[in-house]
Amino acid sequence: MPGISLVGVNLSRCKGGILAKQKKIPKFTPQTINLLMMRKFKLLLLLSCWLLAGLSIVYGQNKINRIEPPNWWVGMKNPALQLLVHGDKISDLHPGIAYPGVRIEQVILVENPNYLFINLLIAENAKAGKFEITFSKDGRVVERHSYELLARAPGSANRQGFTNADALYLITPDRFVNGDPGNDYVEGMREKPGRQNPGGRHGGDIKGMIGHLDYIADMGFTAIWVNPVLENDMAEYSYHGYSTTDFYKVDPRFGSNEEYKQLADAARAKGIGLIMDMIVNHCGSEHWWMNDKPTHDWINFPDTYVQTNHKKAVIQDPYVAQYDYDRFVDGWFVETMPDLNQRNNLMAAYLIQNSIWWVEYLGLAGIRMDTYPYPDKDFMSDWSCAVMKEYPNFNIVGEEWIGNPDYVSFWQRGKVNHNGYTSCLPSLMDFPLQESMRDGLNEKEQDRAFQPLYDMLARDFLYADPFNLVVFPDNHDMSRFYTQVNEDFGLFKLGLAYVLTTRGIPQIYYGTEVLMSNPGTDSHGVIRSDFPGGWAGDKVNAFTGQGLTEKQKEAQAFIRKLNTWRKTAEVVHTGKLMHFVPEKGVYVLFRYNDKEKVMVVLNWNEQETGLPLGRFSEMLAGVSKGKDVLSGQVFDMKGTLSLPARAPLVLELE
Repeated sequence: MPGISLVGVNLSRCKGGILAKQKKIPKFTPQTINLLMMRKFKLLLLLSCWLLAGLSIVYGQNKINRIEPPNWWVGMKNPALQLLVHGDKISDLHPGIAYPGVRIEQVILVENPNYLFINLLIAENAKAGKFEITFSKDGRVVERHSYELLARAPGSANRQGFTNADALYLITPDRFVNGDPGNDYVEGMREKPGRQNPGGRHGGDIKGMIGHLDYIADMGFTAIWVNPVLENDMAEYSYHGYSTTDFYKVDPRFGSNEEYKQLADAARAKGIGLIMDMIVNHCGSEHWWMNDKPTHDWINFPDTYVQTNHKKAVIQDPYVAQYDYDRFVDGWFVETMPDLNQRNNLMAAYLIQNSIWWVEYLGLAGIRMDTYPYPDKDFMSDWSCAVMKEYPNFNIVGEEWIGNPDYVSFWQRGKVNHNGYTSCLPSLMDFPLQESMRDGLNEKEQDRAFQPLYDMLARDFLYADPFNLVVFPDNHDMSRFYTQVNEDFGLFKLGLAYVLTTRGIPQIYYGTEVLMSNPGTDSHGVIRSDFPGGWAGDKVNAFTGQGLTEKQKEAQAFIRKLNTWRKTAEVVHTGKLMHFVPEKGVYVLFRYNDKEKVMVVLNWNEQETGLPLGRFSEMLAGVSKGKDVLSGQVFDMKGTLSLPARAPLVLELE
């Protein structure tokens, strides 16, 4: 019971033995004194037991078991805070706070008597500190709970989110490094370790990521996007993290909240920002509230399981049937992922505050929001605007997995939509460009090589800010890029060179740098295989190079080289882009500003190819030389450029 701790008191000692009648001692011998002292001790213990028993009557028996958020901060732009309070039949309790600058504005009762929602107003001049929330019944305090307002980190409100200057490294924690084998098995958690099972828990954790930040930094990455690490206490297939069972607690098989913060702090010290993977569309079916929901409409389709139809076009369709719309937005993603009802104002406030809590607690550099179009679209506008209001320089990337930019662009901040929908979402995952790159590289005819990629990039007029899109060759939900290009190393290098030089913010999935693949299967468990060297006894170690093939080492060095160059290549961060229609299997684009020019040449052909430079005169006027970032070779930029077979050139022009 917070405020009245009974820990360490053995109440069984308050039973009849102490009340037994004692014999009279006739004289004060040393033994007599000892017995008297024992009687005095027993009397004091008895009085303590009576006192504690009385307090347990007054204060109740741990009636309140959860208050969320668990703490908050002073100096937030939004002074309002809503507390979710959960316990046993607490709806008849009256909360009170006596702390300067904090006021209870409203107490909301719901149909479930096990909940209270308390709306607080935190004044601008409120000071950081701890205070009590008291809960009274019939004029007497029956519960006391400590709550804390923290001071914000310096500059928190103006934190810079990830930008075009960054290169993101995507990690599935369970499959990266097992830094603490001691947390592989956690007593009481439903799913046990099973590394031999592709869909089981393999043991990677937060400590493993912390211990290998030097590798990530050495590879030239400046931010890590980490798949969810919050508690996923599901019976099976829980390693991926997308079935949250506690929105405020790290899964102990990954570590702890404190270790998560250590990761953020340690990464930041090395110039690496942390991007948190979040989900507001659904929770896990074993979430703590699923057996005791605040309201009947806390989740969508609460009585009968209805799966989403995945028909994303319903959001923009001017002729959509309400039936189809509801099936998409309110249907469950899968049977183990209940669909959260963001139209419930209490749920909406809970989810918004949870996101802000993690940004502030971890000092995040960004959020990646899962299944962005699936929640209520008006809530997603409220959510994105609430986060961006608190952190105007922040960045959030949404997942809208569809190959049509008409649908993807709909969600971006600044987009003028036909139905008037507005958003504060700065960035989206550029799935259309990813699919077009894959198709363009895999074309069989020379005249079609790269054409889908060119055509898709030409549709950037649909976006309010195409330069703030996240571009990538693969991620945790699709085949490895090396598999996508049929393990053609030349095509692999062409694709990676494009991702790291085109407009937008590049993201690379862990293991892509050492040609991880999934031949013959699209199983997520195989796609998310263990990173070589992340487990004791691994025969191949990508961190040290031990056991890697020469081709894997070359791929690793290739990405390291481009990333390292890119870190200081401002022309690639903020420069303009011009590209030329692919001809004869060669695609050329330029990144340029007032001071610098970079020419990217992608040769799809399996033989050395001559590229006449005359058609690029508008960009090459006054240019005499080009130095290849990858090889260091200097090329004469007059006449015809000799291109290596199925390889990229990234030329800094002089």
